[in-house]
Amino acid sequence: MSANDILKSLHPLEVKVLLRYGSNDLIDTARIQEDLRFNLGQCNQAVSWLTAKEFLVEHERVHRTVYEITPLGEEFAQNGTPDERILAFVQEHGSATLPEIASALGLENRDVGSAFGSLSKEGVLAMDAEKRVTVASGTPSERMREVRGLLDEARGGKELAADRLSAVQNEAMAGISKKRGSAGSPFRLVERDEVTYRLTDAGIDAQESLKTAGVTGEEVGALTSRMLKDGSWRGAQFRAYNINIPPSRLVPGRRNPYCEYLDRVKDKLVSLGFEEFDGPIVETEFWNSDALFMPQFHSARDIHDVYYVKEPAHAREIEEPYLSQVAATHEDGWKTGSAGWNYGFDRDFTRRLILRSQGTVMSAKTLPKASIPGKYFGTLRCFRYDQVDATHLSDFYQTEGIVLGESVNLRTLLGFLQMFAEELAGATEVKYVPGYFPFTEPSVEVHIKHPVLGWFELGGSGIFRPEVTEPLGIKVPVLAWGLGIDRMALMNLGLDDLRELFSTNIENVRLRRGN
Repeated sequence: MSANDILKSLHPLEVKVLLRYGSNDLIDTARIQEDLRFNLGQCNQAVSWLTAKEFLVEHERVHRTVYEITPLGEEFAQNGTPDERILAFVQEHGSATLPEIASALGLENRDVGSAFGSLSKEGVLAMDAEKRVTVASGTPSERMREVRGLLDEARGGKELAADRLSAVQNEAMAGISKKRGSAGSPFRLVERDEVTYRLTDAGIDAQESLKTAGVTGEEVGALTSRMLKDGSWRGAQFRAYNINIPPSRLVPGRRNPYCEYLDRVKDKLVSLGFEEFDGPIVETEFWNSDALFMPQFHSARDIHDVYYVKEPAHAREIEEPYLSQVAATHEDGWKTGSAGWNYGFDRDFTRRLILRSQGTVMSAKTLPKASIPGKYFGTLRCFRYDQVDATHLSDFYQTEGIVLGESVNLRTLLGFLQMFAEELAGATEVKYVPGYFPFTEPSVEVHIKHPVLGWFELGGSGIFRPEVTEPLGIKVPVLAWGLGIDRMALMNLGLDDLRELFSTNIENVRLRRGN
């Protein structure tokens, strides 16, 4: 394409940027927004197009890590953190149990339990023989003081740069910030590259050519019926049209590639003798976590930031004898040979209704009626607080499976994981990493290497602990896995962003092909 053709193809956004800046100017999106009144999307488009045409070149790139206060953080800044409120409550009202504190302050039981754990370790509060929280030192810890300082400084939306915080502040911030799922944290960790650009020699030449041709960027891009009616088209200066652009390709209709992929996975598992299970997306804390030996007042529960159902908030009842057996397992190990978690199991909390946060809930619900030997799987929709990015969604699917039998073992499990990674995801590089899940031992994570995104976790797996299987009536080994089938499809369909699976860009969907 000739230089003249390139100039004719320039978008008005590109023209305005070229005409605004000189050879010595350093350009970034913030400056363009201020100088030309572009919105951020327009800035990014103009910079991207001009860079592709080699009219702009990157001058400097600086990586920044900043912390943004979330709505929850603003609430903490105004009303106090759970730590501060719990300390103040006990100082004012005297000793109380954790559920009493949660009820009085309107906090979730797990938040109170987590906060008390920190305060107890720091010697601020203690628990007496009657399991009532009492004042120990009563003085806010250094961590509490640092958190309060950070909240006050960030209040009102001020960003806090990591490189301007002290080592103590950064340590405190690590405990109250998240990169993903930040809705449940006072701060959101944001990593960004701040890039500045400058005009190239070709960009300077293009600028001169635009000035010579009298192009301003204000040219009319489309002839409208209104212009034809009122005659204003006669005095208008129109943007040049490129008649060499090829027409759109005609593509016949087809099924959504992701739906096709899900069917292929199901067909593969059914051909191997698996039976499919399914269940409601609204579940109880009992099946989602308690039946999986995840303690009610423990940091392990933070693995899953769940969505709670507002109305109704609780299920009527949990099926017996499973409720009593699971409760006893948590409290003292029941008949499993375990010591349990050694706390008072909350039977009201276990009835709390949530949106299913993991597919393993259906594996647990299947165990009481499972055949031995038996193989079961499901493709299940799950929900978690998560920051959406290329490999994470807050509404996602897992392929969940269990295999029961006297002779199954870790080698059997690794064989299934290899099938998922290589045959169904299409990965050529696979590795297995020791993991931790409260409900399996041993636990294994399977990772695959994506050509663009690099290594990422496909999912977790392991052998269910006796504390999971025996209260539900199973006394043989049970292999279990929960894999991100969205991520498997990402690899199989040659994509590099999970959001493309649910894209409304029909052209991209039409052209997509699986392996």
